[in-house]
Parts: sequence; structure tokens; C-alpha cells
Amino acid sequence: MTVDARSLGKVAVLMGGRSAEREVSLMSGNGVLAALKSKGVDAHAFDPAEREMGELKREGFQRCFIALHGRFGEDGTVQGALELLGIPYTGPGVMASSVAMDKLMTKRIWIAEGLATPAWRQVRSAEETLAAFKALGSPMIVKPVREGSTIGLTKVTSEAQCAAAYELAARLDPQVMCEQFIAGDEVTCPVLGTGAQARALPVIRIVAPEGNYDYQNKYFTDDTKYLVPCGLPEGEEAAIQALVLKAYLTLDCRGWSRADVMIDAKTRKPWLLEINTSPGMTGHSLVPMSAKAAGLSYEDLCVRLLATASLDHAA
Repeated sequence: MTVDARSLGKVAVLMGGRSAEREVSLMSGNGVLAALKSKGVDAHAFDPAEREMGELKREGFQRCFIALHGRFGEDGTVQGALELLGIPYTGPGVMASSVAMDKLMTKRIWIAEGLATPAWRQVRSAEETLAAFKALGSPMIVKPVREGSTIGLTKVTSEAQCAAAYELAARLDPQVMCEQFIAGDEVTCPVLGTGAQARALPVIRIVAPEGNYDYQNKYFTDDTKYLVPCGLPEGEEAAIQALVLKAYLTLDCRGWSRADVMIDAKTRKPWLLEINTSPGMTGHSLVPMSAKAAGLSYEDLCVRLLATASLDHAA
């Protein structure tokens, strides 16, 4: 896929923002900005936390590359603003972004479509968290419904941890969920494209220190190992790619996204955890790693994603 950089017009790389993932977003955005400029794209940084969105229209921006993560960037809010401004943007549209950011809504849709995702409970108190622990068993994951990058997440292994785990998650989001823990291989798989042209990229297997793939190990250490080729049996990788592609299309995603999956160590069954509609593009990020394994450089990936920028409702 060859793209003429001049045809892409004046481009804003949206980065920073107001979410708990601001720091990572700035890392992603600066990487994307440098990549686009290296390819001759007229690209500029734009931080919605510091500038009013209407400036995009007034300054003649013709496309936006969304490198925002979390709330106010990955949850349909920025997408809705860009729809009103009539400026095409990368990644899924308003509804898909909003639903995918909400882990409970995502699970409800996947379950309705017959896709495997771990059992869960929505909880509203420490007492309900304790009840969920008794029902789901140990270990159990407690996390905010609408946060990313494992922020506010706790792996609970005893009843005594339930109250603190709930309080941590509830400080970030009034909606908290408990989820059955699946012991086994942790993998992730990106998808590029829209509709019938959407394709899953190579699966990456994640081997974190002591199995703890937390915020620090995701972005700020070199201790986590990322295996691509993933080393899984060929049939398993193909099955995960098919599952992730169906999960992507079920939520009506477009452009790109990345789904996280756990493989049960005993049964080898893959379980969908969540889908990220504005994945990281840092030096530690997984979509560029998978794309590279498929023969697509970081710079070419950025240009290709930018070329897919679109609107839910064309002007």
C-alpha cells in the first residue's frame, strides 16, 4: 500500500489529553509525529488538554491521528468532537470507541455473540467485591470498568484484599468489575483494516516478570519479554487471530485496534479480555512490534493508519 504523503494534507497528531494515561500518550504521540514527518507528512502536535478542539478547524487541519489513550481520547468523546468538526480521524468511530472503553459493555456484546470472555461481576462496594471473590474464586482481578494500561487493577488472592482492591478501582471509576483470573499464556493480537479488508497481524506472547504485566512493566522496564513469532502451535495462533478478528468486527471497529487474550494453561482455550481502540505507539508498544514481524515498519504503519482516517458520517 503506497501512500502519497502530500495527499494526506495538514495533520494533527492528538496526544497528551486529560486521562490517567497522559504520560504514555505523549510518548506515543511524539513517536507517531516523528514517523509521519520522516515520511514527508505535514504533521503537527496537538494536545487537547492545552488547546480548544475548535482550533483544529480554524487552523485548517485535514486529518487527525489519535494518539490519545484512555478517557477523553479513546472513549468516543474526541471522536464525537471530530465528527462535529468534520475532520477525519484514525481508529474506530464514536460508538465502537465508547463501547470498547467500557469493559462491561464489551463483555456483554461478546457474550451475546458467543465469544469467550472470563466470568465477571459488577460490584458497587467492598462487600459485593468479597461476594464476587467467593463466587469467582482465587485469584480474581478487580479493576475499573473504564481505565486502561492496568491502572487501578489488583490481582486478589485472599478475602482480606477485597476491600482495598475495590477502593483503589473505585477512586478511578465509580463502575468497578471483578473478573475470573485465567492462568496461562498472555497474548495480544492487533487488527488492521475495515470490514472485509480487516486482517489480524501476528500474535505476540507476553512473558512478564513473575507474570505481572503491570503499568511499570508495560512501559518503563526492559524486563518483560515479547515473543513474536509467538512460539504457539500454528493452529493456536490461527485460532486466536480468528477470535480477535471476530471480536473486532462484532464491536464495529475500523482502522485498527488490539485485543488482549489469555490462553488457559490446562485447556488451551483462548479467552478475550478487552480490546484497545487507540493502542500504544511507544518504544515498548505491541502493534508496531507485530507489524514489524509482518514486514511493516513503524513509519509505514503510521502512514498507513493515517491514510485510513475517516468519519462515521461523511460531510
